[in-house]
Amino acid sequence: MEPAPETNGDSTVSSGLKAGVTTGGSVPGTPGIHAFSLSISEPSPIPVVIAVPHAGRAYAKSLLDRMRHPAFAAPRLEDRYVDLLGNAVSAETGAALLVAHAPRAMLDLNRSCDDVDWEMLGGAPADASAGPSPFGRRARSGLGLVPRRLPGLGELWKRRLDHSELQERIAGIHVPYHAALADTLMAIRDRWGAVLLIDLHSMPPLAARSPGEAAPEFVIGDRFGASCDGGTVASAFSYFHEAGRRVSHNRPYAGGYVLERHARRHEGIHCLQLEIDRTCYLDSRMAEPGPGFEAMIQLLVGLVRRLALDVAELGRVPGRGRWRAAAE
Repeated sequence: MEPAPETNGDSTVSSGLKAGVTTGGSVPGTPGIHAFSLSISEPSPIPVVIAVPHAGRAYAKSLLDRMRHPAFAAPRLEDRYVDLLGNAVSAETGAALLVAHAPRAMLDLNRSCDDVDWEMLGGAPADASAGPSPFGRRARSGLGLVPRRLPGLGELWKRRLDHSELQERIAGIHVPYHAALADTLMAIRDRWGAVLLIDLHSMPPLAARSPGEAAPEFVIGDRFGASCDGGTVASAFSYFHEAGRRVSHNRPYAGGYVLERHARRHEGIHCLQLEIDRTCYLDSRMAEPGPGFEAMIQLLVGLVRRLALDVAELGRVPGRGRWRAAAE
């Protein structure tokens, strides 16, 4: 279990956020451990926010005790060490950085609060909506708000979750994380006229889509154009192609709840999900940083710097960052 960084810095951005490194939320079962940390400069040097929702490693003993095969299951749910990539890229570029310390096994921040498999809790609460949730597909697959099962492993938990435990997790992790992300995006948008969120993830190696074709190393998701300016997406693709890297668009990852909740193209808030093949930066066991780790940092630094220029230009042209979507 790794503690979150201590709070420091006392300058404020326009929304009241603290400049420097601040922490928020709480991880149930881990006293003194915050759910996330936020690093932000004032004034923001570039209009980019990097978020890492799935790399948390603050595992409560009570969580591991109730998990079947925790040494195997917990790391498989993580976007392993993507937080280290995010930290390094933020330090070199000045991008704001939001990193979740709460593990995905406890609560998935890329899921809606109603994306719940109620069988895990012995049934829905009396005050739950009677209508079907639009987010229920993920829960039915076993990867809802609280992951239930993994391919090749089956059920993750030894017993059901209590309703009170779920509400404690939502209040301590989900609510403050998304509030901090929304505030950060709005503060930087207000300064620059536009802002880009890069929701950073990792993925297992993909299969090639056709014989003789190499599999993508990266997937850029923009919810099929709904969450980000098209020119910014095209710039990201150009950057990867110029670097000789293989990239796919929206398949198989188009972006999840984070993009759906926070993207507001008409208000100048643009969001991308970026998935990275873990073999590109981890060792052969996909357990620790590997020989490609430093090269991946530099590749991402270049990407952030290029996209920052594009987004700054969106914000400089009156109305373009906020209303261009209507014309596309």
